[in-house]
Amino acid sequence: MGASYHQFCPVAKAMELLDERWTLLVVRELVSGSERFNELRRGLPRMSPTLLSRRLHQLVRAGVVERHVDGTDVRYVPTAAGRELRPVLEALGAWGVRWIGELGDEDLDPKLLLWDMHRNVDHRAVPAGRTVVHFRFRGVPANARDWWLVITGADADVCDVDPGHAVAVTVTASLRGLVEVWRGDRTWSEALRGGAVEVSGPEALRRALPRWFTLSGFATVPRPAPPA
Repeated sequence: MGASYHQFCPVAKAMELLDERWTLLVVRELVSGSERFNELRRGLPRMSPTLLSRRLHQLVRAGVVERHVDGTDVRYVPTAAGRELRPVLEALGAWGVRWIGELGDEDLDPKLLLWDMHRNVDHRAVPAGRTVVHFRFRGVPANARDWWLVITGADADVCDVDPGHAVAVTVTASLRGLVEVWRGDRTWSEALRGGAVEVSGPEALRRALPRWFTLSGFATVPRPAPPA
């Protein structure tokens, strides 16, 4: 746990644990369903493994997370205390959408975007069998330009190397444009009309693609009216 504020205020006591760098984002991943270390790393691609281990240890010690071990399988599962932080994170995220300004280029990460998209697939809307969506980001370094989302039944996986399966549709986009769609800053239709996002493939699949995703949980947060 972080250094004490030496205040009896419950906010101060909570923040002694939660305001250390990355801690709330680790909790975000845990309450979003990531349980294994590698899953957590994929949702926190810029966090070092050493620091992630340290934060998980702190959360376990504080009673926010339980460590379940079954042979070589290790899972980190939120306790009742951890699950109770979900509405706190939702409120923080909604506040951030409404009041934090423009995203910088350094905030845009294709790995994090695809990881978030993979856990927000509406499997009822995706065609039966295996469906592969190829994402290509314009203006992104070659080693992070191409991604594949493989959807099979109730599962979805993110690949940064061509999995070798037939591609159903290809999404070519600016990274910023697709992030803005995902956050709800613009609609799929607006991004398609403006050219920020292009979709190629059979017409029926192109039209259906936006319905395959439920978007970020913050996409529907009302934005404040622009100043007059």
